Amino acid sequence: MREARTEKPGEAVPGGIETVEPSKPPPVLLNAGTSAAVTLCLATALVHVLLVFLHVAPPNPLSRQYSRQINAWVFPLFEQNWRLFAPDPESVNRQISARTTHTTPDGRVRVSGWFDLSGIDDSAVEHDAFPSHTAQNMLRRAWSSYLETHGDDDRPRSERALMMQKYLTDIAVDRITRHRGGAFESVQLRVVTVPIAAPADGSGPGSSGAAPKPVDTRYLSWWKVTSHGN
Repeated sequence: MREARTEKPGEAVPGGIETVEPSKPPPVLLNAGTSAAVTLCLATALVHVLLVFLHVAPPNPLSRQYSRQINAWVFPLFEQNWRLFAPDPESVNRQISARTTHTTPDGRVRVSGWFDLSGIDDSAVEHDAFPSHTAQNMLRRAWSSYLETHGDDDRPRSERALMMQKYLTDIAVDRITRHRGGAFESVQLRVVTVPIAAPADGSGPGSSGAAPKPVDTRYLSWWKVTSHGN
């Protein structure tokens, strides 16, 4: 009976074939740049979670002390609310339009016709099974935030109010530039608010039994825009 023989790495075997030990894969090392990027991402994520938590948490000494920094981070991109759990259905429809002014070389001021900003969203949502978040909410939420910070007199009383006014202006300027074009120096918004009629069975928004509110048309002030927005 022949005894089994185990070849050692590098040892010649009958027939002139030499066994070779398989090489081990080199260890994966993170260079300094990758480590710094990972650390930065983790730190940013932690700061984001902390600021959003302080924003949605009940008022406390920490959130009051750093309210300015918290609002600057959260608004307008990371705004949080509880409407997912307690939805507040819309009771009105709003049609937001804009017009512009342009001063010609001979000094005359030309006022454009009204451009339907809401119509762009309506056309993007209609017949689309999966409409984008921006088409559904960008303009609507910008106007709702403007109302919350300005009230009825269109006078900003805080840094957030100024930020929301700039945000609303940028939306109008961007849409006018992309869809109409042309140079202009100022823009004005018109908001037509149409109450939603109550259902015949008395259910739904606006069905409290009170008389329906009339259509309201609101004209905002003329806002100057910078040259890069034209």
